[in-house]
This record gives sequence, C-alpha cells and structure tokens, in this order.
Amino acid sequence: MGEPLRIGMVGAGKISGAYLDTLERLDNVRLTAVTDLDASRAEAVAARVPGAEVAGSVAELVVRSDVDAVLNLTVPAVHAEVARVALAVGKHVYGEKPLTATREEADALLAFAGADGPRIGCAPDTVLGTGVQTARKAVDDGLIGRPVAATAFMTTAGHERWHPDPEFYYRPGGGPLLDMGPYYLTALVHLLGPVVRVTGAASRPRAEREIGSGPRAGERFAVEVDTHVTGVLEHAGGALTTLMMSFDVHAARLPRIEVHGTEGSLSLPDPNGFDGPVDLHPAGGAWQTLPVSAGRVGAGRGEGLSDLADAIAAGRPHRASAEVARHVLDVMLTLLDSARAGSALPVESTCARPDPVALLP
Repeated sequence: MGEPLRIGMVGAGKISGAYLDTLERLDNVRLTAVTDLDASRAEAVAARVPGAEVAGSVAELVVRSDVDAVLNLTVPAVHAEVARVALAVGKHVYGEKPLTATREEADALLAFAGADGPRIGCAPDTVLGTGVQTARKAVDDGLIGRPVAATAFMTTAGHERWHPDPEFYYRPGGGPLLDMGPYYLTALVHLLGPVVRVTGAASRPRAEREIGSGPRAGERFAVEVDTHVTGVLEHAGGALTTLMMSFDVHAARLPRIEVHGTEGSLSLPDPNGFDGPVDLHPAGGAWQTLPVSAGRVGAGRGEGLSDLADAIAAGRPHRASAEVARHVLDVMLTLLDSARAGSALPVESTCARPDPVALLP
C-alpha cells in the first residue's frame, strides 16, 4: 500500500463527526488540514485528529502542499463554489450531497475538471455498504430473475418536529425529494441502472409549518416547496420504480426499498444507512434473510472518499462519482418538472452503473 491520500476538510459542522469516526480507522486517507467559518469548530477537529492543522480559509487550505484532496462538507448552496476553488489548483474533491444546487452548476463543474483532470466524488456512499451491495449481488446473480419493478418510500411528518431551525428544508433546494432522495435514487441506480423517463406528481398541503423544539418552538414559517412528491421512474433496463418522498405522513409501515423480479422479490434496509438485513422471497417460497455477501462491512460516512483514494491509486473509476450524482440530481429535478408540467418527461442525462463492491471486512 502506498502513502495515504491527504485530506483537507472544509466545513466542520455536525456531519463532520460522522466522517471523522470513519477516517480515523482507514489506512488509505489521512486528515491533514481543516477550515470552517467558525474557527472554534475547526480547532476542535484539529485537536481531535493527530497531525491535523487549522487552515485560515478555503483558499489557504487548497494550496497546502500536504492536501491532495478536499472533503467538502459545506452547505449545499456553496458546494459548487468550494469545489471549483479546489479543482482550480489541481486538488481532487469529494463532497456531501447534492453535488450542486442546479444542473447547470453540475455541468460547469464537470467541464471545469475535464476528463483527465482532478477527480470529483460525491455522497451518498451508503450504497457501498453491505445492505445495498448484498441486494445488488442478489439481483446480478439472478436470484429474482429479471427485475421488473421496484418501490421506494421515505415518509416522515416533517423535520420541524425535531430540528430547531428547520426553514431551509422548506425553501428552494429543500423538500423531501432533494433532502432524502439522493440516498434512495443512488441505491436504485446501483440496483437497476440509470433512469430514462419520469412521471411525477407533487403537492404542498400546508402553507405554514410550526417549529416543534428548541428556543423557537411555536414559531411558524412559510413552506416554499412541495412536501409530498410521488412518481414513476423508468429505468434503462425496463424496470419501473414507484417512488414516494413525503414530509406529510405521520406514520407508515411501508418498506424502504423493494425490488421485484420474474422469479422473486427483495426487501432492502434503509438506504440512509450502510447495512441491515436483505430479505429474499423466491417465487413459491418464503421470506428469508440473505447472508451478507458484498459491500464494506462496518462502513460509515467517508467510505466513498476511501474508495476514491483506492481508485486513484489503481487507475480505475471511483464508485461515488460526480457522474452518478449529476444523474441523480437530474432525475430529481426532472421529476419535479414533470409534476409541474403534468406529463412524463425524458431524463436527459445518464451514467454508467458503478462497479459492484466485493465483500470487504
């Protein structure tokens, strides 16, 4: 094994803790620098990680000689801006979802990096865990025959119940589809391949929401996006996925993701996590839990960055790629466009189905 990929972290907010838990146990990546608008948060990270230093700004961090790749954990609105600064000086980038806020920003970012330039990776990397990968192996091994349909459901009564400052979930760029959809749609791309057409419908049952916790409990705020989105996705291979993403469901017993084929059905765990049981129901049989057969065991957020490091060293494509993230963004935005238009719409982008992940301890 060669030298680890040296990482500069931009953004030391809440999600950074989950990344640090993973990075600390990986041998192929090493955190060397961190910056945040709140200097105290950057200092706390540097104090936790031996050898990591605080950089004064993004511009100072990206030019450091001990930074090979930038881990972009900023808010979605500046994902493209931070990534471009890093790419401009030849540094690889791995960021939280979404890749960017718009298709245009995503296209500009990929064009700026170029085919032979620095690499761009993007969450979610939950698909690299044993949950989705064991299910994918079952699909690829023909355990359910030819896939013909899938279902994907994410339901909650809304994040304002627990989040003390929830307004951003209900402003442009938010809503259940753009907030949680990347986990589900990325899993579906791994399982069934890219999406070629969508038919969508959406609603906004409430004009206002009420904050349910924290010092601002009881305050009301305006809802600016659709909070219940449903539709049908047509995959390139012919399978049809029924999708529902909602902030308007108080309770449900719906499965997270199921895939149905000519010879059986699969039920998957929550794609917002890395593992969990994968259940198979063969035609004429009964539900049975499959043994773990693929994916990174005990994975956590940051596995996609580790895969990026391995891919750079091996000269192969990385799995949590900008191309997949760009396609998933396009699918979500086209679904919303379809809901407004009242008709089916083609998805203009596509991506290759990422390579499967062998069982890795």
